[in-house]
Order: sequence, then C-alpha cells, then structure tokens
Amino acid sequence: MMPSASFPDLKDRSVFITGGGSGIGAALTEGFLRQGAKVAFVQRSDATGFCDRMERDTGLRPLFLPCDITDISALEAALADAAESHGPVTVLVNNAADDTRHTIADTGVADWDRSIAVNLRPHFFTVRAALPGMIAAGGGSVINFSSITYLMGLGGLPAYVASKAAITGLTRAQARELGHHRIRVNAVLPGWVLTERQLNLWATPEALDEFLPKQCLPEHLYPDDMVGVTLFLASDSSRMMTGQALVVDGGVVVTG
Repeated sequence: MMPSASFPDLKDRSVFITGGGSGIGAALTEGFLRQGAKVAFVQRSDATGFCDRMERDTGLRPLFLPCDITDISALEAALADAAESHGPVTVLVNNAADDTRHTIADTGVADWDRSIAVNLRPHFFTVRAALPGMIAAGGGSVINFSSITYLMGLGGLPAYVASKAAITGLTRAQARELGHHRIRVNAVLPGWVLTERQLNLWATPEALDEFLPKQCLPEHLYPDDMVGVTLFLASDSSRMMTGQALVVDGGVVVTG
C-alpha cells in the first residue's frame, strides 16, 4: 500500500533512482510519481512495460534510461540525460543492489570486485555526478539504501554485507562534506523486503516462518513499506536531518 501522506514540495522535483524499474525501486518510482515528481531511473533490464503501467496509473511517465550501473561513464551520462530532461537532479536515490548469495570460500577477486561495483561504487559516483546540479539548485537530498544485514552479521553473502556496512560510513562522510551546500545525505536500512526476486529465490514458507518472530511487528515487509521513509527524507519535512541511518525492518534490530 502506498503511503497516504502528501509532500507538496516534491511536486515537479527532479528525482533520479538507480534500479527504479523493479522491486523496491519500482515502488519508489511510483511513490514519487504519485507526489507529482519528475522521475528518471536507470536499470539494466527493459522497463518499458513498467513505464507504460506507471503512465496509465499515475498520469506521469518516468524516464527510463537503460544502464549498467557498473559502467560509471554510462551512469554519469544517464544522470546528465535526466538533468537535461527534468532539470538538475535534486533528489538522488541509490537503490540498486545485487544480493546474490555467495560464501567466503567461493568468492574470488573478480567476484568481490563485481559485488562492490554494483553494491557500493555507484553510491559514490552518482553523488559526484549530481553534485554540480545540486549546488546550482541550492541544495538537494541523497538517500542511500543500505541494509540491516551488516547489523545482523548475516552470513552467506559477505561482499554484499561489507558493501552495505560501507554505505552507512559513506553516507556520514558525504553528509559532513556536502552539508554546507545544503545537500543532505541519509541512509535507509531495510529489513527483509519481499520483492518478487526474494519470493522467487529465497522466501520459502519455512524461511518466512523462521524469520517473522525476529521482528517486533508481526507482518512481513513489502516494497511499498520503503516508500514513506524515502519520500520523507527527500522532502523538506526532514530538512534538518542528515548523516542518519533509518532502519525500516519491523523491529529486527534496534538502534540508539
């Protein structure tokens, strides 16, 4: 269910989302469109059908820019195309990730580098590319998606977990360095969100039954549950929040 809250300042904002055509990213794209934002997103797989559905359901069509986010030159070009179409990007959401399972023993140098290239490197270079436009616009908001996996010490995907831990450190460094430009940088740490990928690959009935008691709230998380916090962090409602890591996991981990 999409959040019922309205954020009027997001209307006509130029928003850029990595991985915005599937999973959590698709929910984020829809959420921003329903606020009247101008949304551009990158994704490697074809998202034309998703864009058609968004135009039909929301009256607005997102700008789909096919891109492999491990290709930094292509990613920078996509950000430039988004700015040309919608104006300087003032909301940047680094969402794309690859949580393919892997063990320490089976992970070689190339595997490690590939995971970092997807799960961490874009969070730095998208910000660098968007920076001039945000400065010219007088500020902006960056939302970096991390994960509770590193807080849990989850096994079975070490390069992914390392990347997600690094994202929170990067978020704090970016917030400190860019704050004087009125650019805010915050992280969102989802719990186990039941995307189509999760349901197809790992969310067996047995796994779900085992995991749910770890939460305080007795409901599974779905992509729409990540929309409200992201809209809040993008909007002026959170104008004095930066360098923070917000956990949205139903109460698996506690912070503070």
